Amino acid sequence: MGFTLEKVVPWGRSFEEYVAMFALSEVDLQKFILGIGDGPASFNALIHERGGRMLSADPVYAFSGEQIRGRIEEIYDDTIEQVAANAEHLRLERFGSAAALGQVRLRAMERFLRDFEGGKRERRYLSAEFPDLPFADHSFDLALCSHLLFLYSEQLEQEFHLRSVMELYRVAREIRIFPLLDLSHQTSPHLQPVLAELKQAGLQANIERVDYEFQIGPKHMLRIMSD
Repeated sequence: MGFTLEKVVPWGRSFEEYVAMFALSEVDLQKFILGIGDGPASFNALIHERGGRMLSADPVYAFSGEQIRGRIEEIYDDTIEQVAANAEHLRLERFGSAAALGQVRLRAMERFLRDFEGGKRERRYLSAEFPDLPFADHSFDLALCSHLLFLYSEQLEQEFHLRSVMELYRVAREIRIFPLLDLSHQTSPHLQPVLAELKQAGLQANIERVDYEFQIGPKHMLRIMSD
C-alpha cells in the first residue's frame, strides 16, 4: 500500500460546518451525496442518522477505526499548537480559542469513529481517491469536496485539479468545492485554469459566497452544475 497513515493529519469537521461551508439546504440533505476527502468528519454519520443517503470516499478508510483513532491521538496536540500559532490568519472567535476548536473537532471525530466500522460494512465509507473514482457516471446527485482541492495547491499540481474536477463532474450532477484558498490564505492559482476548463467544456460554474469562514479571506465555494 503506497498510502500510509503516518502521512495523514486526520481532522474531522462537524455536521454544522458542512452545512455552512457548502450552503446546504434541507432539500440538499435529502439528495444522494458523495463526500470526497471527508476523513474523520461526522457529516456522514449524521446524514445516516437523519435517514439520508451518503457515501464518503477517502484513502484513510483503508485503515481500521482503532488505527485512525491512534493517529488522531498522535497528531492532536501538535495540530492544536499549529492552530494557535496561526491564529492571526484564522477565525477562532466562533469557537473561543484553539483549545475550544479542538474540542469541537474531537467531538466530531468521536462521532465518526462510533459510526465508522458499521458504516464501512454498509459501504458508506470507501477507500478511494482522486483523480480516478470507482463510480459509474452520474451515480450521485451532489458531490462535496472539503479542504482538499485548491487548499493544497502547492502539493497538488494544476493537472491533478483539472482531472479531479472533471472526474467529479462525471460521477455527480452537481459539485461544490470549499475553500478556494490555498494554505497561504490566498486564492488558489489553480482556480482560474479550472474555471477556463469548465467553460470550455460547456459547464455552468459559479463562485458563490457562503456563511462560513475559518481561514481569514474570501468566503466562497465553487458550484458546478451539469445543466
